Amino acid sequence: MLLGLNNVEVVYDRVFMAVTGVSLQVPGQGIVALLGANGAGKSTTLKAVSGLLKPERGLVTKGTLTFDGRDVTGLAPAERVRLGIVHVLEGRRVFPHLTPMENLMAATTMHGDRRAAAHRAEEVMERFPRLRQRARSEAGYLSGGEQQMLAIGRALMTAPRLIMLDEPSLGLAPHLVDEIFDTIAHIAAETGMGVLLVEQNADAALAIAAHGYLIENGRVVMSGPAAELRDNPDIRDFYLGGGGSVDYARVKHYRRRKRWLS
Repeated sequence: MLLGLNNVEVVYDRVFMAVTGVSLQVPGQGIVALLGANGAGKSTTLKAVSGLLKPERGLVTKGTLTFDGRDVTGLAPAERVRLGIVHVLEGRRVFPHLTPMENLMAATTMHGDRRAAAHRAEEVMERFPRLRQRARSEAGYLSGGEQQMLAIGRALMTAPRLIMLDEPSLGLAPHLVDEIFDTIAHIAAETGMGVLLVEQNADAALAIAAHGYLIENGRVVMSGPAAELRDNPDIRDFYLGGGGSVDYARVKHYRRRKRWLS
């Protein structure tokens, strides 16, 4: 197993517990989806893995995070990147005044081999032809979908073994969402890397994932093969937008059933 979280707790400002005991695993190859509503603890979980909690006054106070069998709980973010962990943050976060190629090369500052970096940049451009078409544009003028492609491409520049994606479909038109998820699936299949995908678009995420975890109030309450989660009637009604009017008797029944999950 490439990534393992065992009973991880995260506290902000030494007071607010945002994650209350998350355990999950990501294999060395394939896509794992982490699902849940706003505020459930999905993004915090990713930041615990990448080491980006400190700027937000967050801290892992319990549990362990292992990567390829090594405990990385106390490592700095840059060290985790060198090991092969890369995190594509929510909202894309590209450098708006740099061109796409300059954005890509900026991700390789910790690597001394500029020739290898230039080669990886060309591979990214081949994977995302639209970025080559916009090569002279500043990244701030790219469309939302193009910026997301650039953010993913920039992550690939570090030659990762695990890529974590936080809400890659956020704010994108439906046809662009399909394109982004197709791209993620192709990257996972072609590169053989592990992918941990955080998404509120649960249908799209489970369509490309092999395994899924559902997180509520900072805890994993359900996990299993993606196909089983998609077919679960409670998951479909309450997380996949089952549609139709609200059946309050079923809501009450679901809440009773959830006691075994807690």
